Amino acid sequence: MTLSLIQKRRSIRKFLKTPVEPEKIAVLIEAALRAPSSRGLKPWEFVVIDKAGILEKLANSKPYGSAFLKNAVLGIVICADPKRCDVWIEDSSIAATYIQLTAQSLGLGSCWVQIRERMCDSTRTAEESVRDVLEIPEHLRVDSLIAIGYPAEDLPAHSQDELQYEKVYYNRYGEKAKNAK
Repeated sequence: MTLSLIQKRRSIRKFLKTPVEPEKIAVLIEAALRAPSSRGLKPWEFVVIDKAGILEKLANSKPYGSAFLKNAVLGIVICADPKRCDVWIEDSSIAATYIQLTAQSLGLGSCWVQIRERMCDSTRTAEESVRDVLEIPEHLRVDSLIAIGYPAEDLPAHSQDELQYEKVYYNRYGEKAKNAK
């Protein structure tokens, strides 16, 4: 079942205006909270956004790759406390993946938005922009944001021919399997 979700999942940037039901939002949050984290430290925290005005402000958090947020009906911002865990970026990324796969399983589309290490404009980072809009405390870092909603586009799954098997090695770098493609 998980592989099937992975095979079908695509980044969706066009959403219907249909609200996501509260029970589906609860499932998304449960999935995020069940994500594995290094040493079980769980440094992440989440901000769930379902107000169009806030999503529109977040759509301006960087010049490229976030504008589609204004059309989403739901967003989940993934923050973490770097003092709690040295691998907060990895833990946050795992939680983001859990959110996206769960969204797919619920018939929702999603798209990941990189916030960490991106600029909003020439003077402010995307992280500062998101922090200001959502009033996120200074001790937390903003890793990413997931746009979620019912898809208004139907993208085909990536074919197996598109997979980059040439980047897979066995037992040591550069060694191909005897039956590799």
